[in-house]
Amino acid sequence: MGEVEPAFIQDPQQRPKLSIIQAEGIPIIDLSPITNHTLLNPSSVEGLVKEIGSACKEWGFFQVTNHGVPLSLRQRIEEASRLFFAQSLEEKRKYRRDEISPTGYYETEHTKNVRDWKEVFDFQAKDPTFIPLTSDEHDDRLTHWTNLSPQYPPHFSCCVQNDVNKSRDIIQEYIQEMEKLCFKLLELIALSLGLEAKRFEEFFMKDQTSFIRLNHYPPCPYPHLALGVGRHKDPGALTILAQDEVEGLEVKRKADQEWIRVKPTPHAYIINIGDIVQVWSNDAYESVEHRVVVNSEKERFSIPFFFFPAHDTEVRPVEELINEQNPSKFRPYKWGKFLVHRMNSNFKKQNEENIQIYDYKIA
Repeated sequence: MGEVEPAFIQDPQQRPKLSIIQAEGIPIIDLSPITNHTLLNPSSVEGLVKEIGSACKEWGFFQVTNHGVPLSLRQRIEEASRLFFAQSLEEKRKYRRDEISPTGYYETEHTKNVRDWKEVFDFQAKDPTFIPLTSDEHDDRLTHWTNLSPQYPPHFSCCVQNDVNKSRDIIQEYIQEMEKLCFKLLELIALSLGLEAKRFEEFFMKDQTSFIRLNHYPPCPYPHLALGVGRHKDPGALTILAQDEVEGLEVKRKADQEWIRVKPTPHAYIINIGDIVQVWSNDAYESVEHRVVVNSEKERFSIPFFFFPAHDTEVRPVEELINEQNPSKFRPYKWGKFLVHRMNSNFKKQNEENIQIYDYKIA
């Protein structure tokens, strides 16, 4: 097999088990009560809100069908992703990201200080994306991240004709659909917490920091030692994942802390709530650890969309959920500062654990 590069090797307790537990239990939720306007009636929406609430409470993960995202658009972006990653390393590295502007191609990302077995291409939803220059809370300076636009495949940077003969960038078109779906899901989550439907909308209306990632996990000769992505929780509000037919995503089940393999459902999206929703809900809902295992024979592709608020958002439990019986469990933190701190640790191995929302827990 040859020498295993030490940077990829997980600690023994984090290595994937060879026996698989399939996740039949991850809820599959039909969104047609809000996407099919002929079906719109209060009782079906109420049922949907309950389903979402229970999935957030019990799993932190769920799949959605009848979500309203055109299948043809998803297929086009998946094809563009495959074409991009099929190029030579030399070609891909022309669009390599760096610590100044962390968008574009990258193949040496670390999670929990261990290198991931994957290559990625990141694209900001807003170009430019405004972000604090440093994670120092006393430093008010801003910088901005801009997107890199590869020449190949054409869908990335050239325009494609859509059905109404308007030129549109395929990634931007896909991002718009993801944002629409995120806003719908956030409304359902807000209602499930007993809040106004649009309670969280204000944090995303101006200068959001969301981004889309194209992931490629090549076949790995030592899948028992490495991970495509090490165990982690997502720091943002929501993640929407499109994955291909090759299994790989594993979720830590809250009930027994077992790693559960998520079986792909054709054309569905996998949704997970992130740390921000956990804080907003004051721990009513929990952001759950997940990871990606790799395969010795098959490559795997996935496309997550990370829904992040504006950099100046102060993240704290929402006041409507706080009272004497349920006091605030988190100190407020500035999202942009938190994000910059996290991004810096993805580039290289650090001597300490990355910043987490638990650093803001009120004891």
